[in-house]
Amino acid sequence: MLRACALALIVMTVGCRAAPEEHPLTDKDLLAVEAVATLEDFHAAAAAADGARYFGHFAADGVFLGTDATERWTVDAFRAYARPHFDAGKGWTYTATERHVDVDPAGAYAWFDELLANAKLGPCRGSGVLRREAGGWKVVQYNLTIPIPNDLATDVAEQIRRHAQGE
Repeated sequence: MLRACALALIVMTVGCRAAPEEHPLTDKDLLAVEAVATLEDFHAAAAAADGARYFGHFAADGVFLGTDATERWTVDAFRAYARPHFDAGKGWTYTATERHVDVDPAGAYAWFDELLANAKLGPCRGSGVLRREAGGWKVVQYNLTIPIPNDLATDVAEQIRRHAQGE
């Protein structure tokens, strides 16, 4: 009897589960093209030292993660850091050489990864999340890294350990 009641409870619970959420038809390809255009202008604004345009691409709650482990910038903190550089007409140029963008079924978020070329740092990788808001796609998180070839990773990790220890 106990087993029969347990089985009935399971069947009722599974049967009452809500149907999967359905989204109106979303043109994910068009949204991905718009997201790519946002990323292109984001990088172009940085290269032009156009702070207003660059930071206009961030969501109010956006975060920028730089190449140094200490660099986790809120938008306001990153803007304060970048202001003197941009005011002096000195931006930074990262050119995408490869990019992948995916959009969620509702068309509200896009996540991306991109290989970048930079004169000072060489090959870099940017990755992050965009959120679609009333003004278009906004950067919620951008993570800039320097990809380390596996053959060099152990040596680089050792250099980082020595650096952290003040050597």
